Amino acid sequence: MATSAADASTSTRSSSKFLQQFGWDLLLGSVAAFYVFMVPYTKVEESFNVQAIHDMIYHRHHLMKYDHFEFPGVVSRTFVGALVVSLLTLPVALLMQLLLLPKLYALIAARLVLGSILLSTLRFFRLQVRRKFGNVVEGFFAVLTAVQFHFLYYCTRPLPNVLALSLVNLAYAFWLEGSFLATLRCLCDMLLLLGPIGLGLLLRQSISFMESVKCCISTAILCIGLTLVVDSIMWRKIVWPELETHSFHWYFTSALPRSLLVAYPLCLLGVLLDRRIWPYFFPVFSFVILYSKLAHKELRFIFSAIPIFNLCAAIAASRLYNNRKKGMWRWLYIAMLGSFLVSLGFSVLIFMASFNNYPSANALKALHHIDKWVHIDSFAAINGISRFCENNSPYSKEEGISLSEYPAQKFHISTEVSFSSFIFSYYNRGYTCLFVEYGFAGIKYRIGFPQSSWLYKKPKLFVHGRVDSHQTSLTDWPGCS
Repeated sequence: MATSAADASTSTRSSSKFLQQFGWDLLLGSVAAFYVFMVPYTKVEESFNVQAIHDMIYHRHHLMKYDHFEFPGVVSRTFVGALVVSLLTLPVALLMQLLLLPKLYALIAARLVLGSILLSTLRFFRLQVRRKFGNVVEGFFAVLTAVQFHFLYYCTRPLPNVLALSLVNLAYAFWLEGSFLATLRCLCDMLLLLGPIGLGLLLRQSISFMESVKCCISTAILCIGLTLVVDSIMWRKIVWPELETHSFHWYFTSALPRSLLVAYPLCLLGVLLDRRIWPYFFPVFSFVILYSKLAHKELRFIFSAIPIFNLCAAIAASRLYNNRKKGMWRWLYIAMLGSFLVSLGFSVLIFMASFNNYPSANALKALHHIDKWVHIDSFAAINGISRFCENNSPYSKEEGISLSEYPAQKFHISTEVSFSSFIFSYYNRGYTCLFVEYGFAGIKYRIGFPQSSWLYKKPKLFVHGRVDSHQTSLTDWPGCS
């Protein structure tokens, strides 16, 4: 009995120690993995790196089979990030090939690999937050990140900004640790962020000017050399990677509020309550200001600012938590807890919108049991379909086919909803509408008490088949009426 009790006590302590060390990682990793499995498909913004990862896994040294050679004309971009992800994914992809699993599982594996890389660097940053600001701040930082939709949803998507975010997380961790030269090395590829942070370090005399110049030049030469070699091989020509609107306030009045949710007001409160965060907040705030000067704006451009803004919010949340038994602080703390629930609700709503935002991939999946030539038009190609979604069936992505040319083709076709003026006349042209795919069209709000909101969908994609195909006539298609 005594031995059993001792074993149970030891097991409990081990479990408690494990959760203490990796509990927040399990939380963030589980949320990110949930998003991957529920929404495995990708869109046009990720297409270059997605196709590159696919080609490196399945075509390897056969460069002329790569997507950027088969469909030339894309802007020359770097393959370095895709190369790292594909190398780490390759063993799993080979196993999946042996098990005859669809290639979509390899895409899921690649996204999980990318997410693991990014969250491991976020863990390093979070540990530095714990060391400098304490366990409570670290806990609120993790919870705020978990209830925000965009960061964990996009941390597994191979956007160029997401690939760079891993280095930014390392830079922030070294920054908090006091390793300032390592900070500059990690930021050598992001000049708009390197500038304000480097200037702040120089003004506080944390580094010398000549030391920082030597550090940045040596790191830049190394990184440029690496990308020059890799990308020149992949493009089969000498390539300098990546060298080829909204209002000014959009990031502050739209993008950041949607991304940070409850962390947005808490971030501002944290800056007011704790001056220790000022050396970290203002350079990153300046980074967003500089990006606001660009006419073309997207949330992903300022992903690098989110960890520091979440840190500011976590500091405010910890102050409210520590003073929760005092007068007005108690009500502020209760309001904060309520806002956490509201943020979680918004994240669920945005997730449902994203879940219904890949109609093309769903349509192609429904056609996979037909061994016929499938045509994928431009709308379908940018709304969920990548090479990971394809099987051994023949595909066409030919563009510029006129209406008069369709009857001569031999494929089923996916057609975007904007062609609705002639969709239902296809029967006379040799085609009939097989089914329609609906997609996210917006969020409706009902004003009143209690307020409510819900998603509404509309037809996004019509799939047609040739009338003379026996699979069109024999299969029980729902039609488009």
